[in-house]
Amino acid sequence: MTKPLIGITVDNRDNSALSGTYECAIAYPRAVAEAGGVAVLLPHSTDRVVDYVDRLDGFILTGGVDPRMEVFDKITHAQARPMDATRQTFELALLDALCDRHPGKPALGVCLGMQLMALHAGGDLDQFMPQSMGNDAAAVHQGNRQHTVTFTAPLHNHNQLKAEGWPSLGFSAQITSSHRQCVSHAGSMRVCATAPDGVIEAIGDPSRDFYVGVQWHPERGGDGPLSLGLIRRFVQAAAGRV
Repeated sequence: MTKPLIGITVDNRDNSALSGTYECAIAYPRAVAEAGGVAVLLPHSTDRVVDYVDRLDGFILTGGVDPRMEVFDKITHAQARPMDATRQTFELALLDALCDRHPGKPALGVCLGMQLMALHAGGDLDQFMPQSMGNDAAAVHQGNRQHTVTFTAPLHNHNQLKAEGWPSLGFSAQITSSHRQCVSHAGSMRVCATAPDGVIEAIGDPSRDFYVGVQWHPERGGDGPLSLGLIRRFVQAAAGRV
């Protein structure tokens, strides 16, 4: 059976297109390969997003620094680390093309990727958790620390995955976290999981089979159900095997 092609967004070295170099953590394509997919790294070519969404089977929007909020008619926080504008323009165009042309194709947003999904859906961010929560509370979510998330709604709408009941209401597991911003409002997406302190940890589009954002890093968490297990489910959905 043909393995699904999974598009993975990349970053700019030094968070600048002027570096002339793309980069991607090895953990993303490695996890996709372990899950049975073929990773395809995506250059920031906005004029090629239609080709990407037409030809590839699923998409991972990777982590990074922080969104530039002026695009969403808001002011970027003074303590934010704004992402390269070229990357942000590209990834928003990719989300546009997926919504317009192939809303049924699976997409998984990781950390920054989840935040862009929420903003694209009309949501909003807490742009600096140390300020809103205090340094100690925010530190729980930084530095690849682990904490529990608990599901309050289904993560996706794929019929087979729902039939298997994973992850079900009340399901909890450990995740690996590293972020200073978080989603404060999911827009038209549904909040699916939260941390014990109430931070939104997962969102999904209730009108699509597998359009999911997670605030944690599943590519860093080993073989747990919300780490490689989540990426396996995503790749299976992209392959049409579930």
